[in-house]
Amino acid sequence: MVGGRRLGRRFGWLWAAYGVSTFGTWLAFDAFSLIAILVLHAGPAQVSALTAAGLAVGAVVAVPLGPWVEFRRKRPVMIAMDLIRFAALMSVPAAYALGLLGFGQLLVVSVVVGAADIAFNAASGAYLKALVRPEDLLVANGRFESTTWTATVLGPPAGTAAIGLFGPVMTVVANAVSYLLSAAGLRAIGGGGEPRPVRTDGPGARLRPGDLLEGWRYVLTHPTLRPLFFNTVLVSGLIMASLPLLAVLMLGDLGFAPWQYGLAFGLPCVGGIVGARLSRRLVTRFGRHKVMLTAGALRACWSLGLAFVRPGVTGLVLVVVVEFGLITCMGVFNPVFATYRLDQTAPDRIARTLSAWSVTSKVTVAAMTGLWGLLAGITGPRTAIAVAGLLLLVTPFLLPRHDHETAPAPEARSTLS
Repeated sequence: MVGGRRLGRRFGWLWAAYGVSTFGTWLAFDAFSLIAILVLHAGPAQVSALTAAGLAVGAVVAVPLGPWVEFRRKRPVMIAMDLIRFAALMSVPAAYALGLLGFGQLLVVSVVVGAADIAFNAASGAYLKALVRPEDLLVANGRFESTTWTATVLGPPAGTAAIGLFGPVMTVVANAVSYLLSAAGLRAIGGGGEPRPVRTDGPGARLRPGDLLEGWRYVLTHPTLRPLFFNTVLVSGLIMASLPLLAVLMLGDLGFAPWQYGLAFGLPCVGGIVGARLSRRLVTRFGRHKVMLTAGALRACWSLGLAFVRPGVTGLVLVVVVEFGLITCMGVFNPVFATYRLDQTAPDRIARTLSAWSVTSKVTVAAMTGLWGLLAGITGPRTAIAVAGLLLLVTPFLLPRHDHETAPAPEARSTLS
């Protein structure tokens, strides 16, 4: 248990709900792409469009959800988003069973699930800040991070086996059920007196067009959130843009077997678990800002090594070592960063801030993945991976140089804690 500290029954249910839905997501990893290829016989352009739409279009659809979530109780919103994701995903096996499944439906479901993901994450961040004490936020985020990497290690191999036995549609069913179980876990938390957020401009005020941009306005005018925003969005975009190219390089040009490719990315995820477990100890010893700055800089130093991968065992070991180093640094950085972001964000801005952050990150990943695909078509995948690695080396300069500590506002603590 990360941090070895009890955070109460309500957090336990929240953690269980997070764990089951995260495992379901990784169990069904790439299920839509496989359905498009194996069931609908879609081509590369359609499969790429399906992936991009879930990120980009889903993010655009989610833009008005941030302000909407801000002024509502968060636990009912999270339950609603789980049920929406369950219903949307279950429409796929239902249509398949009736012989009605088409590419358009996959596209719509991908967008709906992508938008619901953003709304859920925005609500859950605000809910977590109200649910646990400020001094326990790092422990809570460390547990979430460790759970994420555990699911990343176990989910794809289990999903691959399930696809082989039952087909890709059944993994979608499993993912849908995981959201239903998550909703049940969230309901088991109980209301616990979660207060209804009140607008500062009056309880009956309507949502205004300016509210849609409030999350970005808040981040871009904040002295420490602004550099963190640009850093995390760019790092995520550059790393994710390189992954398809590395798959092409390893499985195509270098002739690695699919199991070797899976091993190269599954085994290093253990580093994320290790990093998450170390994060609180490192913060206790060295201080939060120093750990965030160091881990944030180190996570940018590994990806360039992927441009030098060669065939055979040596190349496979290189990928494992580079990915292990990268993911370990991410495992340390992510919970410290997530806690710092919550601490630095005013209680009545959390949902909008997290929503704006997530929307920007997803759109950036989609855009940079497409851009790096074009670059790889011109220069080759190895050169494109090297360019991404070199750009990542610049991103530590965007990390905040100074720590702007803020005392929690009185309203930051609700009766939930």
